[in-house]
Amino acid sequence: MARIIIFTGKGGVGKSSVAAAHALSSAKMGKKTLLVSADTAHNLGDIFKIQIGSKIRKISENLDALELDSDVVKREIFPEVKNTMLDLMGKSGIGITNLNENFSLPGFENLFSLLKIKEIYETNQYEHILVDCAPTGETLALLKLPELLAWYMEKFFPVGKKIVRVLSPISKLAYKVILPSVKTMDTIEHIHKKLLELQELLKNNEICSVRLVCIPEKMIVEETKRNFMYLNLYRYQVDTVFINRIITDEIENTFMQKWKKIQSKYIKELEEVFFDIPVVKIPWYPKEIVGETGLELLCNTIEKLPDLFSVKKVTQNEEYFPCKDGYLLKIQLPFIKEEELKIYHHEMDINIKINNVNRCIPLPNILRKSHIVDTKLENGNLYIHFQVEKKKEEKS
Repeated sequence: MARIIIFTGKGGVGKSSVAAAHALSSAKMGKKTLLVSADTAHNLGDIFKIQIGSKIRKISENLDALELDSDVVKREIFPEVKNTMLDLMGKSGIGITNLNENFSLPGFENLFSLLKIKEIYETNQYEHILVDCAPTGETLALLKLPELLAWYMEKFFPVGKKIVRVLSPISKLAYKVILPSVKTMDTIEHIHKKLLELQELLKNNEICSVRLVCIPEKMIVEETKRNFMYLNLYRYQVDTVFINRIITDEIENTFMQKWKKIQSKYIKELEEVFFDIPVVKIPWYPKEIVGETGLELLCNTIEKLPDLFSVKKVTQNEEYFPCKDGYLLKIQLPFIKEEELKIYHHEMDINIKINNVNRCIPLPNILRKSHIVDTKLENGNLYIHFQVEKKKEEKS
């Protein structure tokens, strides 16, 4: 089974170099490997000192690279997207006919990039697909998009399809408005199916995992912890943390020794908070990590991690446990503070909001008419107690 590993972290911490070193190690093991840059500010070409671009480029034996260009990916499927959008808007004479190659929907470029990675995975051409993602905030926006769009589709599309089926003859005769065709609605259903498949792939614990890259500085450590929490909220599996640019004992410069003391404090904190996840320490090398020679230094460090490409930790999120009068929902949310958390319960789902990040979780059918009687945070887990309304025959 092929593996997808996503690398993310705050900008400038060396995640692209760590991803590239993984790719080189994989290729040396004889595994057919693809290194993908999903960051709009690509730098894989700078690391390997060659031009890569939006077409898959051979780097060395068993190693290919690709710098995803969302515009190029969009143009590959643009005729279908354009025609579907025109039909969806309805031919009502309002003049929405001038969509061109620059047509864009906010966020859809990221979706196209994810779907491209899924498409490559399904070719079974590569054993390891390593994805160098954008800095933390953009990565989170990228990874939560499939679930968000799938949620909207599940809630609203069935209703919309019924309305179109009923009103289409009336709208054409009475108002001269042609509603979307059956073909267009089927296309949207097909997109919905692809979104669900994409979710299933990215959240499959045996296939996909996320690896965090950071450096031992206060702001970076705090963002790494938040990133880990948000990834847990969206059920993405983090299986390794890499601490980059650690000052070693060999460096005797007085100024650097002061920084070494500062770093040691944050290294200890990272080891304590990620106690159940492998933490790999990468030294600060005296030379630039560029070209295969430079990357070999990184390879020597990361290859010390046993079974480098195996899944290091399997996390189980959104576990339901039966209790006396209902169910407990357990979600892993490490490092969260009670004042940062807000929970809203609707009949069909719950909204969990942490700071400015929000996730809507559909509830199983058995909890559709339940209500929340208690919530608590304990040992990095959120517990939500749902009380289920008893049926009349059970009450009597």
